[in-house]
Amino acid sequence: MIDHVSIGVSDLGAASAFYEPILSLLGYQKLADEPGTVGFGKKYPEFWLNLRHDLLRPEKDNGTHICLRAASQKIVDEFYALSLELGATDNGAPGIRPHYHANYYACFIKDADRNHIEVVTFV
Repeated sequence: MIDHVSIGVSDLGAASAFYEPILSLLGYQKLADEPGTVGFGKKYPEFWLNLRHDLLRPEKDNGTHICLRAASQKIVDEFYALSLELGATDNGAPGIRPHYHANYYACFIKDADRNHIEVVTFV
């Protein structure tokens, strides 16, 4: 149903350096790198970073929430650990979320611009 998503970032170089290794865990690679935008995907850019020069970093939340699918619980765990290592903020450690679904295994992080990124698999 959804073909691609874009998130705003205040520093495209830093955001690209953050997202490239964590998205590679999900099978994404950098497929587009143009002035003001970088796109990651498997066959075509599905996840875009867009530079927003006037983006203000909110104290807690900017309202963006993107959930990406992982192939396994191990990948969810690796995504979470690497994200934190690269400077993300914890927003929910990997684990089962039975209030969503009995087999819903996910982690939640916030990037430097307070974009909420969730990674989920079903175990």
